[in-house]
Amino acid sequence: MIIITIEPIEYQGEQRIKLIFNYDDALIGKVKELPGSRWSMTMKCWHIANEPNITNKLLDLFKGIAFIDYSAMKGKETSKTEQNNSTKLLPSEEQDHELIKELKKWMEHRRYSSSTIKTYCGALLVFMRFLKPKPIKESNNNDIIRFTNEYILANRLSSSYQNQAINAIKLFFKQVLQSKIDVEKIERPRREHKLPNVLSKEEVKAILQSPANLKHKAMLSLIYACGLRRSELLQLKPEHIDSKRGLLIIKQGKGKKDRVVPISEKIIEMLRGYYKIFRTKNWLFEGQLIGEQYSEKSLESVLKQSLKKAGINKPVTLHWLRHSYATHLLESGTDLRYIQELLGHKSSKTTEIYTHVSTKSLQKIKSPYDDLF
Repeated sequence: MIIITIEPIEYQGEQRIKLIFNYDDALIGKVKELPGSRWSMTMKCWHIANEPNITNKLLDLFKGIAFIDYSAMKGKETSKTEQNNSTKLLPSEEQDHELIKELKKWMEHRRYSSSTIKTYCGALLVFMRFLKPKPIKESNNNDIIRFTNEYILANRLSSSYQNQAINAIKLFFKQVLQSKIDVEKIERPRREHKLPNVLSKEEVKAILQSPANLKHKAMLSLIYACGLRRSELLQLKPEHIDSKRGLLIIKQGKGKKDRVVPISEKIIEMLRGYYKIFRTKNWLFEGQLIGEQYSEKSLESVLKQSLKKAGINKPVTLHWLRHSYATHLLESGTDLRYIQELLGHKSSKTTEIYTHVSTKSLQKIKSPYDDLF
């Protein structure tokens, strides 16, 4: 069954609701039945008026057709009276939210990252809604198989999402709820073996030279120059740059691990020029408000603008710069063990994947076709 995610937005000064779902003619026909529904070319989505009890209206309209993910709507609906200020939850829904809170508390106690907590709780909520009207306490292993086939596979969701959902369900039933589910018999999907996307040095250069804004240039350059994850860049503070030793200190990266990576003198000079202008207070890169951390969405927008200016039409993400850093190091002769340390990989197997995209050795191989003519 298809999922429709709804989010509150402001569109041309009006409070609206954005509907996010995969293209489906039947769903679009249903959306058109809603008063004031409109298609936005800029946002690439349908949106409707944010009316009182709009969530309940959508739940009724799409009952048996699609799941409505309204987690972003809680307490944000337009209302005429205080009573209608937020959607009233049914008793069973209130119980579901309490159980999710229990999982959240347990994960926070074990110091899981905020992103992992958000992902797991979100996946568990989707599973609970899929089961309706069956209470989650009465679920069994067959329900998980049905969830995988009828929701994850039917909506062509990635094996990565499936793995996250399985992790969330297993953790929930093992640590929070005593149930009929045997967590040891829950099968994860077969792991995909995708090669990392890598840019050429010429493409990286074009991207890094595109921004006219020094802050934008410094952020993208630092991701590539030190092989940073997006979150690691945004968590940096001025004191994490050890210019005397030529090192960048990365605090609490993935897996809550600290590490140090070499930082070039050219990058240090760029950051000195940047800091003289912006004089940030808390974070190395801050948003429009002083002391406010730069947002992930804004960083993605910076990359998107740079790609357009550089004339690169590939679906490049920020992580491509990290992949390119590792591959270019390998091609320049850096030992794989050092690259593992620089990237903060727990296992050497994770780093070894870059040997499959390095062109240094492959380009030396002569095709037998060349000997035929």
